[in-house]
Amino acid sequence: MRQIPVDTSGATVMVAKPPQPKVKDRRTGEIAMDTETGAKLMTVDVMFAANDDVEILSLTVPESGFSGELIMGTPVALTGVIARPWENEFNGQKRHGIAFRAVAVTSLAHAGSASEAA
Repeated sequence: MRQIPVDTSGATVMVAKPPQPKVKDRRTGEIAMDTETGAKLMTVDVMFAANDDVEILSLTVPESGFSGELIMGTPVALTGVIARPWENEFNGQKRHGIAFRAVAVTSLAHAGSASEAA
């Protein structure tokens, strides 16, 4: 499958919705696992602002790829982001889109801000 690297260096990125388990099958509640590593997969929605445009992207990230507290509004750095075009057919309807995946999402919030206020 074709993978397209995404340059995030010029973007401002913030958490829009904190990480949650990625559900593979909504009927059974089965959680998605990485087929290569066996790691539990999570999704996190981020506000991605670049070139005077803002979008909400849903990223798939391995559970071990998160560092720092990731609550709504937290500025983050993204590592190893790729885009994958996808297409499927369900009940006679063709659907397509772009799936985003990242190796890591790292909080850029100042860890020392709480101690400075004390």
